[in-house]
Amino acid sequence: MKIAMLSPIAWRTPPNHYGPWESVVSLLTEGLVARGIDVTLFATGDSRTRARLQSVCPQGYEENNRMLPKVWECLHISEVFENGNAFDLIHNHFDYLPLTYSRMTSTPVLTTIHGFSSPEILPVYKKYNGKCFYIAISEADKSPELDYTATIHHGIDFEKFFFRSDHGKYLLFFGRIHPDKGTAECIEVARRTGMDLVIAGIIQDKGYFDKKVKPHLDNSRIIYVGSVGPKKRNILLGGAYALLHPIRFDEPFGLSVAEAMACGTPVVAFSRGSMPELVVHGETGFLTTDIDEMIRTLKNVKDIDRRKCRQRIKSHFSVDRMVSDYIRVYKSIVEQTQREDHRPWGFYEVLTDQPGLKVKRITVYPGQRLSYQRHFRRSEHWYIISGTATVTKNGKKIERVSGQAFDLPVETWHRVENSGSENLVFIEVQTGDYLGEDDIERSEDDYGRIRQFDHSAL
Repeated sequence: MKIAMLSPIAWRTPPNHYGPWESVVSLLTEGLVARGIDVTLFATGDSRTRARLQSVCPQGYEENNRMLPKVWECLHISEVFENGNAFDLIHNHFDYLPLTYSRMTSTPVLTTIHGFSSPEILPVYKKYNGKCFYIAISEADKSPELDYTATIHHGIDFEKFFFRSDHGKYLLFFGRIHPDKGTAECIEVARRTGMDLVIAGIIQDKGYFDKKVKPHLDNSRIIYVGSVGPKKRNILLGGAYALLHPIRFDEPFGLSVAEAMACGTPVVAFSRGSMPELVVHGETGFLTTDIDEMIRTLKNVKDIDRRKCRQRIKSHFSVDRMVSDYIRVYKSIVEQTQREDHRPWGFYEVLTDQPGLKVKRITVYPGQRLSYQRHFRRSEHWYIISGTATVTKNGKKIERVSGQAFDLPVETWHRVENSGSENLVFIEVQTGDYLGEDDIERSEDDYGRIRQFDHSAL
């Protein structure tokens, strides 16, 4: 199974600091590669992966303000779909825009919907509902107007989060600084309880930060430490008394919530969106309705068994579980959309099909070969576009490279093999009085397709 993984390009995959979608894409990609799945990751050129990396965008546009985002997004998405026929499935993590390219290829497109930034984007999802396949990242984030293949919660790399058994002393806000995330509400909780507060994350709304956050920073009780990388993230999450999550929108998932609990830190959140799917009330944290209830609940955090927080993440939100869920979906979609033009050795595209003439563009994967075969009612002419073809003709092996051709008259035994490291692409021109695929006799085949040929049908 060959998967094209389409990552966003706001940040590197995986991100150095912030980049939740890119982080999920990286974890899934590396998990699939570890399971032996052939993945090509379409991401920024500075991304890090064990998959095959294909890129037109050198770095994330959020890290280079000279880059015009829409230009690079269009180039990035088109790169995937212009090469779409090379894959069994395209997995889109880039929101709604790639759906508008989906009719460029016969390859099925699976989109993980990482949330709806606005109701205004729903018409695009509705247009391609039924044409493309959708994954929800929580039950709470499902739109009643769409059909979903499955709900797959995100997984986190459990082993990268260090467990702390003792309760910390400070409260923690961890996420993008934006009104939706409730940074100001966290400051209010800290002010009214007298507890210290650490704020970590990118400033997504500078006006909000300047007005609602910055005036309260004192470098003592309430401090802002900026956007942090993995090492400092572990220290902050594990050392907190509680992660505060007073969200003001229906959050689709919340990676920081899962990451905090992986360190053993309880979460006190507003009960909106996916929070009831992540936090077990009274066991791994508390679900509250407003600031007053959040403040009243904080005194009970010390009674939470931090080991249960970690166990909850290990059993329900691991990368291994996420990868297994996606593999099941991939297999189901590929089975549903089985295409005649995709074979174990590669794929083909019919360019012309008329009486007495058929033209195909054939791609053979590295290390693969077609059966040793002959035809009784058609001849073929091959023209090599790219790669090196090792052609066996009546037992004799001959190499052909880009720009060279090969003739195969009727009843010639022949086989083509790609022994190189890149795809072999050639044009096949068929001529004759019958061009059906049943006009074939195989003497050797790597895929068990040898059968007795009925010569009486000639």
